[in-house]
Amino acid sequence: MGPKLYDQLADWWPLLSHPADYAEEAEFFGRTLRGAGNQPARTLLELGSGGGNNASHLKREFEMTLVDLSPGMLAVSRTLNPECAHVRGDMRHVRLGRQFDRVLIHDAIAYMTSKDDLRMAMQTAYEHLRPGGAALFVPDFVRENFKADTSHGGHDGEGRSLRYLQWTWDPDPSDDTIVVDFAYMLREGGGAVMVEHDRHINGLFSQGEWLRLMSDVGFCPSVVPFEHSEFEPGTHVVFVGEKPSK
Repeated sequence: MGPKLYDQLADWWPLLSHPADYAEEAEFFGRTLRGAGNQPARTLLELGSGGGNNASHLKREFEMTLVDLSPGMLAVSRTLNPECAHVRGDMRHVRLGRQFDRVLIHDAIAYMTSKDDLRMAMQTAYEHLRPGGAALFVPDFVRENFKADTSHGGHDGEGRSLRYLQWTWDPDPSDDTIVVDFAYMLREGGGAVMVEHDRHINGLFSQGEWLRLMSDVGFCPSVVPFEHSEFEPGTHVVFVGEKPSK
């Protein structure tokens, strides 16, 4: 059974992560995607698109197709991004029968918990790219920069509110996974607060492993510093994979 957040609690997503929270990073993603590859960047496939928060910004400059495994998250995204195409699919296996100028996999890539899974997601991205296109992969962490931490947040909506505590930690540094535990406090109207615990298992791989796997599937890979006001310079990275023109 997967995380509650993407299943029975999916309709709470906009109160955990609001589209406005994504404006700065979406601007960086768009700039990075436009600057990569050697073909124009008009169409964009986002794999693991979730509730559509990235798309709410990027759809202004790209024709977007959004793929996610969760029906609940796709429903949230369809409300936010009705002009975008939505497809249910697993980033490891989905094949849409067409190619795009650019591919984006944001933090959903963290749910690839083995090197085989990660390679399959990269292969999906590669096969959906036109020659000369580029893919952008945005893991929360690589092994070299991982630090256990806690954070909190949440938003108020119409008649309901959410607050959360997020605790990211690594129970076994010798394997390829980390644990992200969430405590959600949910309130509807003036009623009592309901508390839910939700555990997410994420993959953790080194920069070298990322680059090797990207090369294995055919990309010309590179590491790019993640520029964001919440990060100290040089502490976070993203990966760009360019598909050769021939």
